Amino acid sequence: MSELDQVVEHTEHNEVPDDDRSGLARGRRVVLGVVGGAALMAVGGLLATTLVKSPAQVAAETGPPAQGALTAEVERRVLAQTLVMRGSVVADQSVEVSPQGIRSGDGAGSGAAMVTKLPQKAGDPVTAGQLIAEVSGRPVFTLHGTQPMYRDLKPGATGDDVAQVQQALRELGHGTGADPKGVFGAGTKAALAARYRAIGYEPLPAVADGGAALKSAREAVRSATWAVEDASGSAGSTGQGGAAAAGPGPSGTPAPAGSGKGGTTTGTGAVGGAGSGRELQRARQALTEAQAVLAAAEAADGPMLPAAETVFLGSFPARVSSVGARVGSPVSGPVLTLSAGELVVEAYLKDDKKQLLRAGMAVVVSSEVAGTDVRGKVALVAAERSAAQPAGRPQQQDQGQSAKGGGDGPGAGGGADLGYRMVVRPDQPLPAGFAGQDVRLTIESAATDGEALVVPVTAVSAGADGRTVVTAVSAEGTQRRIEVRTGTSGDGFVAVTPAQTGSLVAGTRVVIGVAPGGTREKRGTAK
Repeated sequence: MSELDQVVEHTEHNEVPDDDRSGLARGRRVVLGVVGGAALMAVGGLLATTLVKSPAQVAAETGPPAQGALTAEVERRVLAQTLVMRGSVVADQSVEVSPQGIRSGDGAGSGAAMVTKLPQKAGDPVTAGQLIAEVSGRPVFTLHGTQPMYRDLKPGATGDDVAQVQQALRELGHGTGADPKGVFGAGTKAALAARYRAIGYEPLPAVADGGAALKSAREAVRSATWAVEDASGSAGSTGQGGAAAAGPGPSGTPAPAGSGKGGTTTGTGAVGGAGSGRELQRARQALTEAQAVLAAAEAADGPMLPAAETVFLGSFPARVSSVGARVGSPVSGPVLTLSAGELVVEAYLKDDKKQLLRAGMAVVVSSEVAGTDVRGKVALVAAERSAAQPAGRPQQQDQGQSAKGGGDGPGAGGGADLGYRMVVRPDQPLPAGFAGQDVRLTIESAATDGEALVVPVTAVSAGADGRTVVTAVSAEGTQRRIEVRTGTSGDGFVAVTPAQTGSLVAGTRVVIGVAPGGTREKRGTAK
């Protein structure tokens, strides 16, 4: 037997019986099961301890945390108080054209006015003397001037409004002749008629009688002239007959009446001569009166300028902001709106802000649409409140036009109270694209005179003794109260001056409140 066969035989004799091996495996499985169960029970116990809490533990966890001081750093900088509000970009002058009182060329004034022509559309430029609309067959045109039309102007009228019309006509090349300033005379009539013909219309007559009054006055003068001629001829014949009948006296002078010399008709001739003289005198008086009536009729005759046919604008070129009517529609509101002058920003202030603002303050105009900022200044803060107009924002001035930028009377128009009107004028002209935009206004209403110590307003408190103090915190956490005097405030900060020089410096941390969870410092500064 080889050595290898002996090893195999020995190994086969040492193998464990099958029954013993199965029992050993079962024992191992039991041990593993016990260990696994113990492990599961341990994990479950741990989970239970995290979910189940005692009342004391719950109260401790839900109670308020420990409190500490919230601090901020004292700064040295220029402090400016700013106000932020919204405003609308509008033209310096905005006029709503609403020709309600216009009458047709045939003199008929009944019936509602109707739009018969609209040659302009929104965005179109407008020049002085230009036709902008036609209502009931009558023109509506522009003239240069700042005073609104409040009455119809007729020949013989006088006043500053007449002088404005004369100047506007001269600017358009229509001379007013020898008419004095502010007097609607023959030269002004000729200039006005020329302007109407230039836009393709005939002016309305000042006297709407078809010329009957002037014709009658001229006929009266003619009749009076003939009466004077007849009376003059009759007086001449009678005078010659009387002289012949009277004859000369011995010294060559006419013989006295009743002397008997020269015939018996002397008395009759004298009576006839006196009667003819009175007739001539009366005829001449009647002629003078007729000539005066004719002069008055001629002065009153001629073209008139209705208020409803004219729109005065302070500067040109202007532009059509909007068209509110269409051809064929009755005039029930603004037919169109004209804008003239540079673009400005308009806002309305409540009482609290009105007290803080005045003309000359610096303003930053920010357009979110264009993404640009433009600097400007407050040009106007109205002293009286403005009211919204029922038919539109501008305030009504007369039957023909209404303008924005004028009256700020309280309760004007019976509309809602808007507040105090403020106008911001930019340092540089605003781009045309800004027109009509809603923009943000940032106004610097106050500022310190140079750099000053600045702290948050919550850092300042008043003691029982009336002193104003801040509480400074050292690096070790100790606190001390420092008396200060307050100055300009803005954006949540206030300028302070320590009562004792050097007791408060930039970089010192001051208490501004109480923070939960221990002492937490406010790092950094608000801008």
